[in-house]
Amino acid sequence: MNLDELLSEYAELELKLGDPTVHAHPTQARTFGRRYAELTPVITTHRELEGVRSDLATAKELASEDESFAEEAKELEARIPELEERLRHLLVPRDPNDDKDIIMEIKAGEGGEESALFAGDLLRMYLRYAERVGWKTEIIDMTHSDLGGYKDVTVAVKARGDEGVWSRLKFEGGVHRVQRVPVTESQGRIHTSAAGVLVYPEAEEVDVQIDPNDLRIDVYRSSGPGGQSVNTTDSAVRITHLPTGVVASCQNEKSQLQNKESAMRILRARLQAIAEEEANAAAMAERKSQIRTVDRSERIRTYNFPENRISDHRTGFKAYNLDQVLDGDLSAVIQSLLDAEMAEKLAAHA
Repeated sequence: MNLDELLSEYAELELKLGDPTVHAHPTQARTFGRRYAELTPVITTHRELEGVRSDLATAKELASEDESFAEEAKELEARIPELEERLRHLLVPRDPNDDKDIIMEIKAGEGGEESALFAGDLLRMYLRYAERVGWKTEIIDMTHSDLGGYKDVTVAVKARGDEGVWSRLKFEGGVHRVQRVPVTESQGRIHTSAAGVLVYPEAEEVDVQIDPNDLRIDVYRSSGPGGQSVNTTDSAVRITHLPTGVVASCQNEKSQLQNKESAMRILRARLQAIAEEEANAAAMAERKSQIRTVDRSERIRTYNFPENRISDHRTGFKAYNLDQVLDGDLSAVIQSLLDAEMAEKLAAHA
């Protein structure tokens, strides 16, 4: 869309949001509201730029009569490139999922118990980061390992403000590699293991229509560390979407109904991701790049404990504050990925 089209869309949204009948349909009103909030910085910056240009023209006209206007003209002229650059950034097409919440899956990979313990470290890192930025988290499902790690864990992350979680955590999908001395290592040797992370935009029911006849729902008993039964009733739920073969399960809640609702949330997110991949070849390439196999060689990031170093292999970002990063201080590494994404988009739309 060009700027004129965005100005027209913004004006239409203002009219719609001022119509009481629109607010009788909360989902529709929320969609309009999100788009309006998304466009507001673009329109505000455009109006500010136009205002500065108008003031500059006036100041130049009056400068011949009053020297103070000549100085004002210089100041106004200096502001224009800054506003033009800001507008250029704002006009870069946004990821349509940027304002969405997410569902994240963390899975142990190569490395056995050490990988499961590292999966637990990653979970704590994301939970603490979410706490720092004021997001709400909810553990949907988990499978413990014998030493207190996680074979796999699924967590939902929800934003409290206007910025969506996907816009910042979409880069976390991929294989994360750890280098350290495992607790099970008696000789003090450094081992390398890996855990995988998958990130999905959370899909609402209106986003994904699922025919109940396409589902096979199995119930079974929840299991704890080592596979022991922790529930005497069949409360765990596994849902299979027959047309695609996609499976989602949950055993974290106490009731079968709650587990079914959580499994459906995971299933909707996975089916939404598949639908987007099929509709968009670029999205498919991106999703495939997240995790092919949880293999040490296909890493996006390395966490080196002996050197207290974190390295992101996509941007070249490197820092020696791994302890702080694992405590939730992810801002710098995420910003490096946001900057790289913006640079790529600007180059594509130059």
